[in-house]
Amino acid sequence: MSHIHPAARTTARILLEIEAVLFRPEEPFTFTSGRKSPVYVDCRKIISFPRARARLMDLLVERVQDEAGFERFEAIAGGETAGIPYSAWIAERMGLPMLYVRKKPKGFGRNAQIEGSFKDGDRVLLVEDLATDGGSKMIFVDALREAGAECAHTAVIFHYGIFPEGVKALKDQGVTLHALCTWWDALAEAEEQGYLAQDGINSVRSFLNDPEGWSRQHGGEEKGE
Repeated sequence: MSHIHPAARTTARILLEIEAVLFRPEEPFTFTSGRKSPVYVDCRKIISFPRARARLMDLLVERVQDEAGFERFEAIAGGETAGIPYSAWIAERMGLPMLYVRKKPKGFGRNAQIEGSFKDGDRVLLVEDLATDGGSKMIFVDALREAGAECAHTAVIFHYGIFPEGVKALKDQGVTLHALCTWWDALAEAEEQGYLAQDGINSVRSFLNDPEGWSRQHGGEEKGE
């Protein structure tokens, strides 16, 4: 029996139920990079399931408050585009202003990349749907910092959990990642539910331990970053 945090277990169960998380070891997914993967996650599906999304938002607020504090933020920011609906729901629950951050500036001035109103030095929580290696988060974090906000925390529903260097890179930039669920949690829940046969479980586990190696063994091609 695996030891999964109850919030991670609930999140994994919801994502499996609404098919936001898919396991297909026998017929791997091919990503635009050319990499092959037995797993796929699409958190954008969550917005169409009101009961599921409400539960996930409650869990994410609880996780952030437990790990960062109850009075830690003055505003919530969503990253364009996927993070915007989640940031709205989180801001509503926490009774805080909502902002969103563009991937690229529009127009001029310090707020060309930020939509919404905030004050210099406001502590902002960046909300996104998921984190792979964490790299894309810094685009939004840097934009918030350059506009005068403090951004030391980012919250996501799903974190791959297989690229530890990504979490370290964020930490090195002074950003703490809060996440509800990883691929390890999703696999443990899938195993418990009998969602996959044992050979499928083994295949996914071997991918999670060595994504690049698994991809090469299954005919994946890296097309460069």
